[in-house]
Amino acid sequence: MERIVSERDRLLRRSARTIGLTGTGVALLCLVLPGSMSYADLVLTLPFFALLVAALLRLGSSGALAWSVLAAVAGTGIVLVIHLSTTGALSPLTGVAASPTGISWGAETAVRFVSGWAVPAVALVLMTSLGRMILLAGAFVVTIGAAVVASLGAAGGIVTIACAVGGWAVTMVVGSLLSAGVVRAARRISNIGRAHRAERQASETEAQRRQGARLLHDTVLASLTLLAHQGVGVSADALVQQAGDDARLLRQLRLGTAPLPAAASEYNLKTPVEESTLGNTLEAVKQRFGRMGLTVSWHGTGQVLLPVHTLDAFLGSLAECLENVRRHAGVEEAHVTITDDDTSIRAMVTDQGVGFDLDAIEEGRLGFKESVVARLREVGGNARVFSAPGSGTTVVLEVPR
Repeated sequence: MERIVSERDRLLRRSARTIGLTGTGVALLCLVLPGSMSYADLVLTLPFFALLVAALLRLGSSGALAWSVLAAVAGTGIVLVIHLSTTGALSPLTGVAASPTGISWGAETAVRFVSGWAVPAVALVLMTSLGRMILLAGAFVVTIGAAVVASLGAAGGIVTIACAVGGWAVTMVVGSLLSAGVVRAARRISNIGRAHRAERQASETEAQRRQGARLLHDTVLASLTLLAHQGVGVSADALVQQAGDDARLLRQLRLGTAPLPAAASEYNLKTPVEESTLGNTLEAVKQRFGRMGLTVSWHGTGQVLLPVHTLDAFLGSLAECLENVRRHAGVEEAHVTITDDDTSIRAMVTDQGVGFDLDAIEEGRLGFKESVVARLREVGGNARVFSAPGSGTTVVLEVPR
């Protein structure tokens, strides 16, 4: 909230400076027009113009109340000097007699711009608190009083007073609207930021939940399934090693760490490197399923570089496909063909097993739709499956390089 108020005050200060300097410049231009005011009388107004300009410049940078007071005093001084020059009261100082026709058009216009534009600009910075509004009321009374005095006997006096009152009214309304509007907009932006952070946190939590579900499905649940089937087709040593790996994984999860997959369905806490060689990890997949009783024949590319997160998703999906072959295909052999081009890497997993119907997979099952398809899509990849009951299965996995 403090930052919001600071930004609001800075906007109001800069607006007051711009408006005030514009009105001051127009008023001075009106006075220097030929016939508007004698040069001797004009010289007397210049110090007040200098004070007004200095006060507005400082007001735009610091916003101190003293500069608002100085601006009001300088503007009042300009209006009174113009009035006194018209009545001839300054004749002892300047030697210039009073104008027989009264205040000139240029001088009257200058009074209107100073009292109705330049000085009322300070209202923008005096609308932010009760104490400042008290000072605003004083500046308003003084400025309007000077405009009334300068308008006495002038043909357009009513217009001059109306310009002064209208200028203060407009700047006070604008200042109030800006002050409230900036705070309201900043609060809305802050609320949007909080909503975005909450949504991002929810997305990250959901991603972690899905990653954890995949992790448990690919490891602990697979081991429990083996035990439920009494380890059919798997040696005792393989079961012991798999159970040990799962125990280490569960211990890491209990300690609150986030295991990173180093190879298919194998997790550790090592810091990932920028790239990893695919050929160095395919052998680990082959050995794992060899221990589990599934012979995997490898074909195609032997060495391919992939970013570590893409490699993790690729190997995790590949391992899940082989696990599905081992558990559901009813065969003891599968073929994996690795191919690549300039943009992507593909793995084709083929078996001659019983096959299945992809549309018949239940939504709550994690095996293929989550551990294969969703995992690859998170890294920009894709999976296609070709299968039919009794005709075996071919799964094509693809990830970008």
